[in-house]
Amino acid sequence: MSSPALKAGKERKSVLNSFLKPCEKFWQSTSMLLGVILLIGLFQTFLSREMISSVFTGAMFRDSLIGTLFGSISAGNALNSYIIGGELLDHGVSLFAVTAFIVAWVTVGIIQYPAEAAILGRKFAFARNVLSFILAILVSIAIVMTFRILP
Repeated sequence: MSSPALKAGKERKSVLNSFLKPCEKFWQSTSMLLGVILLIGLFQTFLSREMISSVFTGAMFRDSLIGTLFGSISAGNALNSYIIGGELLDHGVSLFAVTAFIVAWVTVGIIQYPAEAAILGRKFAFARNVLSFILAILVSIAIVMTFRILP
């Protein structure tokens, strides 16, 4: 039998580990967040609002398609997509494009396709990515249209 002092020591160690793991993950993600912030700075320096508004006209299907394309070829975690999406909205990019970008960023994985195909099979990986691409467009349109209906 173990003593109460030994159990208390194990519990303290477990609680400390439970606290330190998220702190470690946060510390690891700070370099990625810093990279995103620096990229946004470059984005703001080299692309003017006029250039962005010439690409994103506010057309429902066109902006959704462009946003899905950009999100599909990008790779990263969801947290970064929210930061980038907020900056895109601040620069006049339509909500259709930003929503499609975020959905595609999270669901479509062109960059990860080779690894996914090797593990899950080419047919499955291809079908999942194509369906995710199409659904990213449809979801972005549905979300923006829902926002327009709601008061």
